[in-house]
Amino acid sequence: MPVRDERPTLPPEAERGSFRRVTVIGEEVLSRPCREVTDFGTPELSALIDDMFLTMSVADGAGLAANQVGVDLRLFVYDCPDDHGVRHVGHVVNPVLELPDPGSRRLIDDFEGCLSVPGATMEVPRTDRATVRGFDKDGNPLVIEGTGYFARCLQHETDHLLGHTYLDRLTARDRKNALRQMENRKEDVFAQRAARAARLAR
Repeated sequence: MPVRDERPTLPPEAERGSFRRVTVIGEEVLSRPCREVTDFGTPELSALIDDMFLTMSVADGAGLAANQVGVDLRLFVYDCPDDHGVRHVGHVVNPVLELPDPGSRRLIDDFEGCLSVPGATMEVPRTDRATVRGFDKDGNPLVIEGTGYFARCLQHETDHLLGHTYLDRLTARDRKNALRQMENRKEDVFAQRAARAARLAR
């Protein structure tokens, strides 16, 4: 999911990470549910999270799911502002999304993009509040609550781990429009990522 505001500094995880290629819509890993993480506290899991943070920063993203770097594990990272400008940075393993009850939830239509659909943005309805329960990389329980744009990010990234992208929430006509946008703009996006990678990646 693309970021909205320029971040002043890289998170420490990104400083330790290596850049990985971002998967693109149509690749099979994006269209199937990811596997639960069962091994916590491992160097491999820590390295994956660090790499995802750097990759997200290079791609100028607000969130990134593991299958977006070709790894089918239930994990995402985020560096995302909410609607009050508060920056939220972290990761969550094996997330479970909780939305408000239908009677109390408010749907907001706002433009949404995806690092795996480079260059395209479309309006997508999402609830204005969301909670994710899961674990950190060491297996400690986490509860993450989001409002506004951060709530959208939590919903977007959890969708990825279920094998869905925001394109699946669009009408056939809007999906076609998004794919056309991607075809027209993806080379510019890839060039921008390459330039940013040259500045940030090891």
